[in-house]
Amino acid sequence: MKLESFKSIFFKAIMSGFMIGIGGTVYLMCDNKYIGGFLFSFGLFTIIQLGFALYTGKVGYIPERKPIYIREVLITLLGNVVGTGVSSLMISATRIGAKVHENALASMETKLSDGIVSRLILGFFCGMLMYLAVENAKNCRIKGHDTSMIFGTAVPVMLFIFCGFNHSIADCFYYFSAGVTADGALYILEVAVGNALGGMFIPFMKKLFDKPENETAK
Repeated sequence: MKLESFKSIFFKAIMSGFMIGIGGTVYLMCDNKYIGGFLFSFGLFTIIQLGFALYTGKVGYIPERKPIYIREVLITLLGNVVGTGVSSLMISATRIGAKVHENALASMETKLSDGIVSRLILGFFCGMLMYLAVENAKNCRIKGHDTSMIFGTAVPVMLFIFCGFNHSIADCFYYFSAGVTADGALYILEVAVGNALGGMFIPFMKKLFDKPENETAK
């Protein structure tokens, strides 16, 4: 099977970064977090529909793929960071930039006050929800359940926002919008690890409970 080129993955990942940037902007601009959470899900829905590449949507599939797949995940992460950075820079040059900056700064101050255990756990649960969102979309597409696909995509996103779970790519956008700091960069890396652990948790568990009885008895 031919590997997808670096350029193809990278540019699809940049587009995902832009979509998350749009979702992050509407969330930061919205006074009602429930409406903001729902509208944020537009980003993930578009990413899935158009076949863009999102780190939190891909990392959970590492246990099911060959080791070379990790290359795709890492390129995706890089492209997502670039996409959120560019979209944040563009928003900062507009009349809404000041409000986005103010709310992003407040959000990042709260997140950076967390210890590493809290960051990893909140990232873990977000990673699990993102895996479920993508997996739900795949299953709904196979079965032709378009309405269920919208519901299955939007609800996990709303859940991670309402619960305050950490999404590394969304937090990248907040990080760039708030102003780059060394502490923030470390935070993003820690959350990315948490997202990876959470995203891979269900596939790992499926490998365990899907084993034939004669294999598990050994």
